[in-house]
Amino acid sequence: MKRTTQKILIFLCVALVVMNCQTKPELMEEVISSGPFEENWESLVKHEDPEWFRDAKFGIYTHWGVYSVPAWGHEWYPRKMYIEKKFRRGNYFKYHTEKWGDPAEFGYSDFVPLFTAEKFDAEEWAALFKQAGAQFAGPVAEHHDGFAMWDSDLTEWDAMDKGPKRDVVGELARAIRAQDIKFMASLHHARKWWYFEDSFREDHRFDTQNPDLAGPYGMFPPIHEAGDAPTPAYMKAWEEKTIEVVDKYHPDLLWFDSGLERVKFWREARDDFQDYKKRFLAYYYNDAAQRGQDVGVAYKHDDFPAGAGILDFERGRMDSLAPFPWLTDTSIDNVSWSHVENSDYRSANELIDILVDIVSKNGCLLLNVGPQADGSIHEDAKQTLLGMGEWLRINGEAIYGTRPWLRYGEGPTREIGGAFSERKNKVSYVPEDIRFSTKPGFLYAIAMGWSKSGELNIVSLGKDSEFYKAIDNISLLGYGGELSWKVSSAQLTITLPEVQIGQHAFVYKIEFIDS
Repeated sequence: MKRTTQKILIFLCVALVVMNCQTKPELMEEVISSGPFEENWESLVKHEDPEWFRDAKFGIYTHWGVYSVPAWGHEWYPRKMYIEKKFRRGNYFKYHTEKWGDPAEFGYSDFVPLFTAEKFDAEEWAALFKQAGAQFAGPVAEHHDGFAMWDSDLTEWDAMDKGPKRDVVGELARAIRAQDIKFMASLHHARKWWYFEDSFREDHRFDTQNPDLAGPYGMFPPIHEAGDAPTPAYMKAWEEKTIEVVDKYHPDLLWFDSGLERVKFWREARDDFQDYKKRFLAYYYNDAAQRGQDVGVAYKHDDFPAGAGILDFERGRMDSLAPFPWLTDTSIDNVSWSHVENSDYRSANELIDILVDIVSKNGCLLLNVGPQADGSIHEDAKQTLLGMGEWLRINGEAIYGTRPWLRYGEGPTREIGGAFSERKNKVSYVPEDIRFSTKPGFLYAIAMGWSKSGELNIVSLGKDSEFYKAIDNISLLGYGGELSWKVSSAQLTITLPEVQIGQHAFVYKIEFIDS
C-alpha cells in the first residue's frame, strides 16, 4: 500500500510539472499583461533601479563550472581548446592534447564527470562573502559553455543531473539570503550560439558537433555556419532558461554578459534578441512587482536602451561622476575569471581604492572570485576578501547607503573610463587623491594614502571653492582622538594623528555647521 501511495504521489508530481510546462506561456502572458510594464522600451525604461542596489555598493559573484576542471589559461578554455593556434595566454590546443589527449578523443564534454565539487559548501561561501562586506552575491548560473549550474527541467546538462549532482544555484540562493545578503545570478548563455563555431569541422571530429550533445537545450549549440543569425528556437531556449532561473530562485539582481547586443563583435550590426529581451524584462519586472520585490537587471554595451537596466562596465569604470547608478564587474584575479593554476590575485589595498573611486562616481563594484574545481576558494583570494571586509567594518559608513557629492574627488591621478579601461588604468593613487561620498548631514573625504607631511589638504573645501561650507567637526574613522584643522582661502588642512591609523584608504567624516 505504501509503494502504491508513493507511485501515485510521483505520478501527481510529474503531472504537475507537465501541466506547469504546458500552461507556462499562458501564465507568462497573464503576468506580462497585468502590468505595470509593457513589452516595449518606452515602458521598460521607466523601471527604477532598486534603492537597495544604490545602497549596497559592493557585491561578489563566482565564475565556477566545468571550465574550472582544466584550470588553465582562463575561463575561455572550452572554446580555445579546439583552435589550433597560439593565443596571448598560450596554445590551448597544444596544452589540452599534451595534458588530456586529442580534443577529438577527449572533448570538453568529457570534463563534466570530473567536475565533482566535493568540497563545495554554500554556507561557507556565503559566510565568507558576509565577512568580506558584500551586500549582494551569487553565482554564474550558466557560462558560454552551455552547462547550467541549477536544477533545470529544460536540459540534462546541468549541475543536478551531471557533475556535482547538486543544485548549486539553489544552495547558494538559500545560504546567501540566510546571511541577509541580496541574491544575484549572472547569465552568459546568449554567447553560446557562436562560442564553439571555430570547432565546427567538415569531418565532425569534435564533440561540439555530436547531435546528442547539441541543440537549443544541449551543451553545445546547433551546428551552423559562422556568422549565421541565432535561430528562433535558440533564442527561445535562451528566454526559457532565463525565466526558469527567475521562477525557481527569484534573484534580486540578474546580470547579463554580452551576446544580446546589436553589434556582435566582428559580425554585422543586428539585434536578433530584440523581442525576447523586451518580453523577458516585462515578465521579470512585472513578476517582481506582484511579489513586492525590488529587482534590477545589469547589462553591458548597448544590450538594452539606457534606463531599462543598470549599465555595467566589464573590467572598467566611469572617469567622471555619473547622474545614474552604474556597475563595474571585475575579477579578484588579474589573469582569469575562473580559477587557473597561474592565478595572480589582487591585493585588498588595490581593490579598496577601486571601490572607493567607483562609489564616489555613483557606481557599485561587483567583484568576481573563481573557486577551484573542488569547490574550495583559494587561500590568497580569501585573504584579499577578508582584508576588504576588515576595512569595511571600520569605514563602511562612508560606502554603504551613501550618495555622490557635488564632485567625485580631487587629486593628480586620472583614470581612463569605459569598458576594459582597467587594462590602461594601472594607476597608483597617492595621498593627495581624495574621493567624496555623502549621507544626510555628513561629507566623507576618503584619502587614498597617508600623507608623510602630517597634513591632508582638501582644495574643494577651501573658502574660495564653490563648494565651501563652514565646518563644525571632523573625525577620522577608526581613530578615537580629536583632530585639528584650519580653513584658508585655498584649502582645508587637517592635521593627521602622529601614528598612521589603518593600512588602506582613510576616511575623514566632516560635519558642516548648517547640516
